[in-house]
Amino acid sequence: MFIMAVTLAYVSRSSFKYRIGLISDLLLSKYFVIWNNANSFGASTILREGNGILFMETTDRMNPPSLVLCAIESAARVYPDRPVVFFMKGLENITSEEDEKRAKQQFPTLSSYSNVYLFPLRMDQLFNNTPLKPWFDKVNPKKEVYWKHVTSDACRFALMWKYGGIYIDTDVISLRPIPQDHFLAAQDATVISSGVFGLSSHYQLAWQFMENFVKNYRGKIWGHQGPGVVTRAVKKLWGMPVFNSTDDVMCGNISCLHPQRFYPINYLSWRRYFEVWENLPTFKDSYALHLWNFMNNKGKSMVPGSHTLVEHLYQKQCPTAYEYILRNKSTHL
Repeated sequence: MFIMAVTLAYVSRSSFKYRIGLISDLLLSKYFVIWNNANSFGASTILREGNGILFMETTDRMNPPSLVLCAIESAARVYPDRPVVFFMKGLENITSEEDEKRAKQQFPTLSSYSNVYLFPLRMDQLFNNTPLKPWFDKVNPKKEVYWKHVTSDACRFALMWKYGGIYIDTDVISLRPIPQDHFLAAQDATVISSGVFGLSSHYQLAWQFMENFVKNYRGKIWGHQGPGVVTRAVKKLWGMPVFNSTDDVMCGNISCLHPQRFYPINYLSWRRYFEVWENLPTFKDSYALHLWNFMNNKGKSMVPGSHTLVEHLYQKQCPTAYEYILRNKSTHL
């Protein structure tokens, strides 16, 4: 009996030590996960507060035209206390702060802005655990007419779902801060834009955008996967907003901003940005200006000394880009 008692005591003590050791290992493992997350560097770290300004490039080009750099610089100046992140498909992996700084040095007009960050755009990872992943795995890019555009449409919805913040197209020059964090923007009386919108991360509306994108996918129709998605979702949920003045309206519990906020010059008049105005507009009702880059298929660009409206905008909203072009006589930075 004595030997049995001693044996049981030893086994119990050993079992207790094993359980304590197991718990310690689990706690230690959890600690290292927390430590690694806290000390890792990436978009999730920079955008963890959900207040980022998001831009992206869905082609492999690493020498974007000046309008792209002007759009990002103007946002960095308008939102100095918020991270401005440019996701680039052609960018190599970034795993450290030093990697990110080296990447930004490739863009001299952005390198002086401490709130601008560059990260790679990896669509297969971005679309994981979203309705977009089955579509992305199945679609054949070679058969797509507007592949870079539909992937851009898909990415903006996924980025907003994952990170939240404000998404802005790279042909949009910021003028002043958008006062709302949750908003959609009307392009005109019949279209809700996908070029600028703001939501918090994992906001259900972003998930509905992705579902609508896949369910109604028609990649051969221009705009069907971008503004078409947002417009269809808004119509289904609340009906099209009606603007009786320049005031914004509510779509459910989210602001729907008046077309004047980003589209005071409509797409049919896009050339007006590249003309000389006798009296420069104040755009007092606008937060930013969409320059309709898709319409600009002739490649019109800002020319220093032209006295056009777009030159005035560059001088005021992205002076670093403007000075760089002036010195180097190049519209590619």
